[in-house]
Amino acid sequence: MNRAVRFHQIGGPDVLRLEEVPLPVPGPGEVLIRTRALGLNRAESMFRSGQYGIDPVLPSGIGYEAAGVIEAIGDGVSDLSVGDAVSVVPSFTMTDYPVHGEAVLAPAHAVVAHPEQLSFREAAAVWMQFITAYGGLVDLAGIRPGDTVLISAASSSVGLAAIQIAHKAGARAIALTRTSTKRRQLLDAGADEVIATAEEDVPARVRELTGGQGARVVFDPVGGTALADLVTAAAHEAHIVLYGVLDRAPTPLNVGEVLFKHLTIRGFELFEITTDDQRRAEAVAFVTDGVAKGELTPTLDRTFPLEEIAEAHRYLEAGGQVGKIVVTVPEN
Repeated sequence: MNRAVRFHQIGGPDVLRLEEVPLPVPGPGEVLIRTRALGLNRAESMFRSGQYGIDPVLPSGIGYEAAGVIEAIGDGVSDLSVGDAVSVVPSFTMTDYPVHGEAVLAPAHAVVAHPEQLSFREAAAVWMQFITAYGGLVDLAGIRPGDTVLISAASSSVGLAAIQIAHKAGARAIALTRTSTKRRQLLDAGADEVIATAEEDVPARVRELTGGQGARVVFDPVGGTALADLVTAAAHEAHIVLYGVLDRAPTPLNVGEVLFKHLTIRGFELFEITTDDQRRAEAVAFVTDGVAKGELTPTLDRTFPLEEIAEAHRYLEAGGQVGKIVVTVPEN
């Protein structure tokens, strides 16, 4: 038996089905992975509900992240072997390689032998969050010691990864979260300060925390109406990196602030890094080094069995998690 997560219509978590499918055969440049754990991301929720940048071809598979053991390799794959414990770096479309299932194909360039101190659950939670944060903070914004970084949606897996990467670079991490409910958890996760955006004046609080200078780097997946406050809270010549659009409401942007503060506002996608061979290799090396040194550690929130994949999506969409949601796959 080989089961895969699939859906036959756009919709909420209830459209997801666990269906029996033929065992895939790896072609040239591909590997077959017998999965042990799957990482869940907001991207899968958006893809399933028709709000992602790429439309599913129905019936559709789903999933960007998985960890497991290589079961077979295709022609031309020379640096991986059957039996290797590996995880998948998202660097493909879900329409080409959906990896949420028991035995899945992945392109060999996207498959890495993860740091051996990681469990399969942790390995399934590493690459999307840490490479997204690395891409925005290190590759684009050039984060440096002494910087103040504003991190929106800080309790997400990417937000928590950004806190760790800020510290690895010698920067100060200010976590933004909607209410005070998660304040203690974010401080425990390493945030230097926490601002509850629905309860506090964000620009005023940032001015207070930075001696009036503002934040040199802003890392935001929300957009919408709150972006105006982030522009005001940004320092002169700050970099504002937008990596999501959780709030699709129009943004009231003060162009004068952007102009006279010489701000750089940049949209960023993970795939800018992961589809470029050199930048992907640099990102994987950065994350691997950080994991090996104990500087980067994936934060796991809750684990669901594969049979409860729809419930895992419901939990994701409720927004109460702090860290990564992981789905475990039984050994066959």
